[in-house]
Amino acid sequence: MRLTDAGRQLWADLSAQRLRTVLTVLGITWGTVAVVVLLAFSVGLERQTIKRFHGLGDRIVILFGGTTTRPWAGFREGRGIRLRESDAEILKREIPGITMISPEYSDRSTPVRRGRNGLNPNITGVWPEYGVMRNVIPRPGGRWIDPLDVAQRRRVAFLGDEVATVLFGDEDPVGQDVQIGSTPFTVIGVLQPKVQNSSYSSRDEDRVFIPSSTHAAVFGDVFVNNIVYRTSGSDVTKAVERRVYQLLGRKYRFDPEDEDALQVWDTAQWEQMFSYLFLGFKLFFAIVGSFTLSVGGIGVANIMYIVVKERTNEIGIKRSVGATRGAILSQFLVESVLIVAIGAALGVLVSLGIVKGMSYLPMTEFVGSPTISLQVAFVTAALLTFVAMLAGVFPARRAANLDPVECLR
Repeated sequence: MRLTDAGRQLWADLSAQRLRTVLTVLGITWGTVAVVVLLAFSVGLERQTIKRFHGLGDRIVILFGGTTTRPWAGFREGRGIRLRESDAEILKREIPGITMISPEYSDRSTPVRRGRNGLNPNITGVWPEYGVMRNVIPRPGGRWIDPLDVAQRRRVAFLGDEVATVLFGDEDPVGQDVQIGSTPFTVIGVLQPKVQNSSYSSRDEDRVFIPSSTHAAVFGDVFVNNIVYRTSGSDVTKAVERRVYQLLGRKYRFDPEDEDALQVWDTAQWEQMFSYLFLGFKLFFAIVGSFTLSVGGIGVANIMYIVVKERTNEIGIKRSVGATRGAILSQFLVESVLIVAIGAALGVLVSLGIVKGMSYLPMTEFVGSPTISLQVAFVTAALLTFVAMLAGVFPARRAANLDPVECLR
């Protein structure tokens, strides 16, 4: 049966059941909207969460000193392990799986001033590799800490964007001086604003970064707060972690199997946990939307059963002049698919309007912008196809299996 003939026949059938048809199409439309909007919302939320999480850093591991829980080599349990800058040098030299590493000093007790403006940020001493690992990107016109700054213990400072605003307002801080305690530092760069929803000490926007060697000289630090490193890939992270325990266990005399002797935060594992969480969200939203879509599919099946009953005589005539069961089956199946297609098209248009409107609401910073991705389109199309076939196949089979003699009688 040609598609144009099916369209004309469908229009005639639907005109006879206008109210029921309108309600059924609205059911399909609403079900499509539910699936598309819910899945688009989950995709936007996932992307925004990952973006904010990457503000902390991409595939980094943060290593802290811990407390031993086992006696080892004549030492009692309960000893505190405090890390030094030399530990980062040992790990970088001995573990090929570590591609980047930096110690991290922190001080919160020293004020930072510029004229009458001042605050007490986290003053952080690091190596140059830290900026790449932590996505600390300078604004145009400034720069990040370089190896010469560390080697020569230069008194240079890189400001978080919030710190720069408090100290300088709308002025360009690069090239100007700030007082860290009583020591003048030259500002070499300002953080380009970024989203960051997690931190282990403080947000980067509220920090002042200086070379690690300068930090140790000015503040007299012996121990670092933590060490940050990046591995060559997630597949070697666990092996690298075991090697870290072995090397530091040998140096500080603790059992390498004592997990509490060090504290390790592998951000890649957290990101994987987030991916599983959002997969669950998507499955839940897809199930909720499919239930709503199924209600519309039941309406389509109900209409087609009525159409089959009203056209029983027509079916008998067609069968008596040679129409096959396959032809009758395809006729009613095409009509069912067309009803679903009309509702789906309306649903997609409404969904596009809703998604576009939600992108203008002042909530995208936290939950992201709903996005109709290829994944959303594929899931929606699969659900609509399933509903269309399910709604049409049973009425179509019933029509195809009618006895021609009984139909004519």
